Amino acid sequence: MVTLSDIEAARKRIGDQVKLSPCVRSEHFAKLTDAACWFKFENLQMTGSFKERGACNKLLQLSAEERARGVIAASAGNHAQGVAYHAGRLGITATIVMPEATPLIKVQSTRGHGAKVVLHGANFDEAYAEARRIQAAENLCFVHPFDDPAVIAGQGTVGLELLEQNPYLEMVVVPIGGGGLIAGIATALKEVNPRIRVVGVQPAVLPSMKTAVEKGERVVLEPAVTIADGLAVKQAGEITFPVVQKYVDEIVAVDEEEIANAILLLLEREKTVVEGAGAAALAAVINGKVKTNGRKVAMILSGGSIDVNLISRIIERGLVKDGRLVRLQVKLPDRPGALARFTSVLAEKRANIIEIYHNRTFSRTLNLGETFVEVTLETRGNEHIAELKQTLNERGYAVVEEN
Repeated sequence: MVTLSDIEAARKRIGDQVKLSPCVRSEHFAKLTDAACWFKFENLQMTGSFKERGACNKLLQLSAEERARGVIAASAGNHAQGVAYHAGRLGITATIVMPEATPLIKVQSTRGHGAKVVLHGANFDEAYAEARRIQAAENLCFVHPFDDPAVIAGQGTVGLELLEQNPYLEMVVVPIGGGGLIAGIATALKEVNPRIRVVGVQPAVLPSMKTAVEKGERVVLEPAVTIADGLAVKQAGEITFPVVQKYVDEIVAVDEEEIANAILLLLEREKTVVEGAGAAALAAVINGKVKTNGRKVAMILSGGSIDVNLISRIIERGLVKDGRLVRLQVKLPDRPGALARFTSVLAEKRANIIEIYHNRTFSRTLNLGETFVEVTLETRGNEHIAELKQTLNERGYAVVEEN
């Protein structure tokens, strides 16, 4: 099992080769929760993620013979970039196997650091199997994304930094995929100050570590798609699992809408871009999945590598959840001026029309002399939507459906 001494040695080893990420208090989120909130901005690392800590620590411990053979890794993106960047810097040839659905920005960044990228499989586990096949065929050195003591020790340097940046912390909330990050952080924190509560967060569609802890053994879950693709691991790590059992106090799950909303809130309030995995900790705290009880809480923003197309869709989903984007279907009389009067009510209530569709022919539920209008609106929140619907009803407009 990884020890505090291993993590301290990793910190000395990687030194200034990895950025000391800021740990900043958030007044806004302190007001939204019952906690004093800090964010650890690992999304500001050179490769956009904490993953380069473990990758760097592992690569620096390779023998000259292992370096000459070259390395291979499997990753959904962030570990890939960490291995590729530090391998290139150290003059080591790197091959990275990534799932076919990996966001384009992660693929391009990995190639940009000089690694050979192989796209294979629908998820991490299929990419991992292919990487192991190539490793055996080409006699390469495997760099595991989480189930390796050197990688775990490297990730644990986040915990040492937290203890120095805020020695009064009472809780740390950490996203979990295979468990490398939380295993390293929990070891560092608990060995120094066992009173700090460590909470893990997983996507509800794929809670592999949470399920393993509840059952007392590692289990293999069915693959699932999540916007927190960096956490999409079907089975908890063999090495990380007992560490989590020993040191992690609680594991909670968050759904896709909660993650999307957290990404949007971080964009708006903290002016920072995070991926789904990076927003998981905040999603758990602001949705009450974690009982903070007035504690001093740090949340790990683990990564910021997100495709612009995906972030556009996530923003829209977040806006819908937050009540700032709504689609209404309203029944109108089919008479000249009816649509103009309807839109004037929307303007009066300060609802901004994004899209409008007027259907007077193809709905079988309509009577003659009636028409449907489907309108997508930009609003100020759920209270504004309720006020708008009330006004429409008072003016004789029947809101048939809300999406």
